[in-house]
Amino acid sequence: MRAPHVSVMLRGWDLRTGTTGEMVLDAARRAEALGLDGLVAGDHVTFYGFGNDGLVTLTAAAAVTERIDLKTAVYLLPLRHPVPVALQVAQLDQLSLGRFTLGIGVGGEDPHEFWSCGVDPRTRGARTNEAITILQRLWTEDGVTFRGRHFVLEDVTVYPKPTRPVPIFVGGRSEAALRRAGRLGDGYTGIWLTPERFTEAVERIRDEAAAAGREPGAVEPGMQFWTSVAGERGEARERVARAMEATYRVPFERFERYTPFGTAEEVAAFIWQFVERGARHVNLITAQATPEEAIERAAEVRAALHGLAG
Repeated sequence: MRAPHVSVMLRGWDLRTGTTGEMVLDAARRAEALGLDGLVAGDHVTFYGFGNDGLVTLTAAAAVTERIDLKTAVYLLPLRHPVPVALQVAQLDQLSLGRFTLGIGVGGEDPHEFWSCGVDPRTRGARTNEAITILQRLWTEDGVTFRGRHFVLEDVTVYPKPTRPVPIFVGGRSEAALRRAGRLGDGYTGIWLTPERFTEAVERIRDEAAAAGREPGAVEPGMQFWTSVAGERGEARERVARAMEATYRVPFERFERYTPFGTAEEVAAFIWQFVERGARHVNLITAQATPEEAIERAAEVRAALHGLAG
């Protein structure tokens, strides 16, 4: 069995927290040097007050790397109008020479983030579906006209266009996310799923793709994991628990069954259950002491996964 494509989360810079832009760019260079397959950037505008624009982060990373793939996971598409997003993505894709994948999600854990951007959080799913269709057309057509419930376009052309239609990977775990992935996505990235639930999700996506007249296997399945790597399992658990609780403001026990931690080999063994069930890409959010250490531990997990692949 083939090892999955392994990406590591690239944190955004914030001088307030002691993370400089140069530290982030050094981490991007280090990930490429260690042979990781991809860099992933998250995205928020004001998640409990914190923001990190995934496209900005990856544009900076694209400028200092040559080979490593770049992907948002996930970009909160419903917070933005799809026309400027089409342009920004096209410029990033050209800068990176076709290395970029747009991973999108609907968010919603902090409804205030949506209201702050003038978006009713109850509309985020419908806005996302319309925006995906608009992006796919703007990247391949001129003079796009679209009349939807949330977006109306009249004879819109956007140049530059990407090097090719940028792949769109849908993230999430809800029924709506699975339906969106099957009908509109090029890939699917699950999060907080058991291996059994992941199998069900992949089957549901294939069914949705077939119902939409698409090839059932056209959507690439994968998973995203929070994790921490340490020689002692208790130390790894404490680090990832602290990071997740600070981010989501709920007890780690809510996430623990979905979260691999321990040595690189233990983390890889946990993830391998999903690879056996069809996961072709894996995104790692590695909670470590520094951005550089996060990259190095992710590379160790990748090596362990390749070891399992034989």
